[in-house]
This record gives sequence, structure tokens and C-alpha cells, in this order.
Amino acid sequence: MSFWDSLLKIVTATGNALAGVVEAVRTLFEGDPETRRKVAFSVAMIALSAKMAKADGIVSETEVAAFRDIFKFPADQAQNVARLYNLARQDVAGYEAYAEKMASLCSSCEKNCPILEDIIDGLFHIAKSDGAVHEKELAFLMRVAEIFKMDEEHFQRILARHVHLTGRDPYDVLGVSPKDDFAKIRSRYRVLVSENHPDMLVARGVPEEFHAIANDRMAALNAAYEAIEKERRAA
Repeated sequence: MSFWDSLLKIVTATGNALAGVVEAVRTLFEGDPETRRKVAFSVAMIALSAKMAKADGIVSETEVAAFRDIFKFPADQAQNVARLYNLARQDVAGYEAYAEKMASLCSSCEKNCPILEDIIDGLFHIAKSDGAVHEKELAFLMRVAEIFKMDEEHFQRILARHVHLTGRDPYDVLGVSPKDDFAKIRSRYRVLVSENHPDMLVARGVPEEFHAIANDRMAALNAAYEAIEKERRAA
């Protein structure tokens, strides 16, 4: 059964209750952990995206378009994705429940789980699509990161990739210091590139439809490293 067949099966089986969709992921695919992980990721991403789009009180067409940009679903599946997205927007349940469901994909003792960083990156992409990350959206993202057991330093590094009022700080993006020698910075950059290669996303269960998240992240990492390298050469 394909990923999209699995998603359709859940939507069909659970009717209009998104909470039922989230719960069904655990039961319908108990014997197929790979599919369960992909479907769980997708359902939670759709739910959290829709919830965050309402955080500033307005669901703009730009935000909806940004969601479509990071979620490359086939045209013949648009109706199913839209149905889930609209269910999440209309659902009275708090977003914390969906964030907790997503957090359960990682070990209970694991901090800064890579698959949850993928979610935060995708949500930032949507939040900034209208030109700014609004205060309520940032509060939403910080709370989701907290539920995800993401430490402050790690969250700030993600934030630096997306929010930069006076220009993106390449050192913050890579999580290094201007005091570090270039060899250390290069080593850190190589580790980040390895961790964020698209193949790594596949390995941790992120559906290919979401790989635009990794492409955006890699672009930010590459630009940061190139900026530091240019600065050091000039010096």
C-alpha cells in the first residue's frame, strides 16, 4: 500500500474527527512502522500547520500557498490534504495535543530529535511566508518546541535560519562562535550537511513530499558557511 493510499484510508475511516485521524495512525499501521511514521508525520504536520496559520487570527492565502510549497503532494490528492487541513483549522482541540502526538515519534528521553526539527523548520517556513513571523506565531512555535523537548540553544539556531531583522548571522545559523577557528567551523558545517542530507530525512521517516524543508535548510547552511569563508579570507 502506498503512502497516499494509507493517508486516504485514515481519512475515510475516521470521518470528520481529526483527533480520530491522529489516533488511527497508531492502530491501523501497527504492523508497518515505516508507513505509520510517514503517515503520522504528515498528519501531524498538516494539523500543526493549520493550527499555526490561525495563531495570528488570520489564515492568509500566502500561508496556505506556503504550506503547499513545503508539502509537494500529487494533484489528485489535493482534496484529501485540503480536507485534513480544514479539519484541523475547524477543530476546537488545542494544538498541544497534536504536538504531543508528534513528539511520541521520538524516544521519550531524546532531546532535539531531528524529525521534530523538520517539523519546526516547516512551520517557520509557513509563518514567515507573509513577510514576518508574528508574535503569536513565535509563541506558538516556542511552545511546540518545548513540547518537543527542544533546548533553547537548538531552537535559537533554527530561529536564526528564518528570522533575521538586521541580516542573517551566519555564525548563529551554524551554531558556532566568531571566536572559533575556521577548522572548527568547517567541521561543524560538514556535520550539519551530513545530518541534513535528503537521504537522512528518508531514513528517519520524513516523506519525500516534505523534502523542500531539507532543501531550504541546506541552502541556509551553505549560505552561512560561504559567508564565513569569504569573511575569513578577506581578513
